[in-house]
Amino acid sequence: MSLARDVQPEILDHLPVDAPEAVRSRLDLRRIHALMGNERWALRTVSAEITFGGTIVELGAGEGHLCRALHKVGFRATGCDLVPRPSGLPESIRWKTGDIRDSLATVSGDAAVAVLFLHHFDDATLRSLGHTLQKGFRKLVVCEPHRHRMALGQGALLLPFVNGVTRHDMMASIRAGFRPGELPERLGLTDSTWEWKETTTLRGALRMIARRKTK
Repeated sequence: MSLARDVQPEILDHLPVDAPEAVRSRLDLRRIHALMGNERWALRTVSAEITFGGTIVELGAGEGHLCRALHKVGFRATGCDLVPRPSGLPESIRWKTGDIRDSLATVSGDAAVAVLFLHHFDDATLRSLGHTLQKGFRKLVVCEPHRHRMALGQGALLLPFVNGVTRHDMMASIRAGFRPGELPERLGLTDSTWEWKETTTLRGALRMIARRKTK
């Protein structure tokens, strides 16, 4: 029996940026990203899909690590997040601070990238975000938790090595994640306008590349 999707608030989203628990949890997240290979996959995929010099907008850009990597290899990057612009970010990287629903209305580009971000939203919000994304971008590169009992088991193995915030948020993220076929449906992508490919990994990720069909 598959797990029903369950979206619950995550602790990190409500902590001050400089709170010690938040700083440690972001370190945990960087390690989890590295273990899962999420940002490496996103960078590799964008580089294969978009000509260097293209405009890439990252949703939920966090500390700006992926934006930096995209900028370094030759893309024009914009990061969108609730948190303020990270210190030391190159000036040529744009940054939008605020609710993603407001930020998306002011940006557009060749591709939008979301890495472990869209699972934060309920289905109604995802449909609204999908509507805006389809107006502003021709490609979507998305990596989210695969909502699967195996992923929950793998997450449980990491619990002794992360702090209390991450212990809660990691398991909540998996329960709010997606099964194959759910992301295109919830974002409102249609066969007549979009084509997409989804894959799952042994380390608990569900990845989607969506392309607007040419007329």
